[in-house]
Amino acid sequence: MPKIVKSATKKTVPKSKKSISIKLKPVKEVKKNIINERKIKISKNYIPKDTEKYMCEKHLSFFKIKLTEWKKELVKANNEALYHGSMDDNSVSADIVDQASSYTDKAVEMKAINRQIKLISKIDQALLKLKNGTYGFCEDTAEPIGLKRLMARPVADLCIAAQEKHEKEEKVYADD
Repeated sequence: MPKIVKSATKKTVPKSKKSISIKLKPVKEVKKNIINERKIKISKNYIPKDTEKYMCEKHLSFFKIKLTEWKKELVKANNEALYHGSMDDNSVSADIVDQASSYTDKAVEMKAINRQIKLISKIDQALLKLKNGTYGFCEDTAEPIGLKRLMARPVADLCIAAQEKHEKEEKVYADD
């Protein structure tokens, strides 16, 4: 093997001046960011009340927990459905009726999974709104959506009046 010999000459690299960068913090901190930094502990039996201030820290914590648990359940159900759906393969049976039935079942199952995937993305949007401090307020009117509506549909982004208006417009355009 040939020997590697290091040369005695050194390359000189010019030293650059060091620059110091300082990050300035904003003078005013937004209240919604402070809410997200604090962890509020609530009991498992807690239910938001109308007597409390709308979207107070307890409400935000409650809905964050509710949304994250709902998302975990949907992801788990989707994974199980996809796993078990790939295991059941009756499409190679000799009977055409059995094959058609199997294809129909798979199509219905895939539609359900797609709906759940869309719901998961809505849950992600709601969680993002929780971080932004805009959760619980209508996207059209900026009015409060209401606790009862959010309890029934935590991913609701329109108040009842705006939702009704949206559905009427949808119906009108669907008739065209």
